[in-house]
Amino acid sequence: MILVTGVSGGLGRLVLQGLSALSAPGGAEVVAGTRGGDGATARRIDFDDPGSLAEGLTGVDVLVMISAGYAEDDIVLARHGAVADAAAAAGVRHVIYTSLAASGERTTLALPHRWTENRLAQGPYDTTILRNGLYAELLGGLSTAAAGPAAGTGVFSAAYGTGRMSVVAREDLADITVRVAAEADGALTSGGRSRHAGRTYELEGVTALGGADLADLLTERYGRPVAYRPTSLTDARTALAGHGLEDYQITHTLSLLSNMAAGFLEAKVSDVPELLGRAEPRPVRDLVTESATAGG
Repeated sequence: MILVTGVSGGLGRLVLQGLSALSAPGGAEVVAGTRGGDGATARRIDFDDPGSLAEGLTGVDVLVMISAGYAEDDIVLARHGAVADAAAAAGVRHVIYTSLAASGERTTLALPHRWTENRLAQGPYDTTILRNGLYAELLGGLSTAAAGPAAGTGVFSAAYGTGRMSVVAREDLADITVRVAAEADGALTSGGRSRHAGRTYELEGVTALGGADLADLLTERYGRPVAYRPTSLTDARTALAGHGLEDYQITHTLSLLSNMAAGFLEAKVSDVPELLGRAEPRPVRDLVTESATAGG
């Protein structure tokens, strides 16, 4: 049995759909895990309620653990530690964890991911670490506030410096996760050990975009010239404070901006093309543009 957590989120939902599409009569059983699982369409897997995990993980061979990073670090560590313990107690044989790619190593996002990788490595199960690159929609989302006014002013202002961010399509990450999980389950069913056991994959985007690139994309979208103007992190902090974000969200966002401006978010290598098993990853430029201009 394969269980996928976090199916109410975008990545988890895509992974569940992909695995379910592969599941034929007599094939692997695929189940969903959600915070409010009803026991029928989904099992209750509440990372904040360790008591829910023992029953939820009963009979699971392969656990696809979608990271639950939407909180302060101490909360995330407690959540992920509880899942690691519960998976060991339930006899899960292979845990696949969606982590953060190496280009994000210097960001504040990285700490809970690296801690979780280490914590899972101490378990009695095989592990596969999928170090996911940054979503194309993330860069678009960071650009939304500046993309709207650019339609009228012809200036796209953002705290990106001269750096670029490597981004990847969420669908590509889901396809890779589906492949790894299905192959892991197949190997266990055959009495063997998956080729993915003990592996860490860097699923970085193969396309990197910066402020000038965003301005070019907006030029195409709006049909008028748009120029890029770098702004300061101080200006970015002031703008973020007015959007009702949690403190940790502001911290993580500024960390991303700072790392991008310093040139650290551009990937050097990627396992995405090999694991996708097709010629090219999905194009990301349209995804960035669409998410950047979603608010008008």
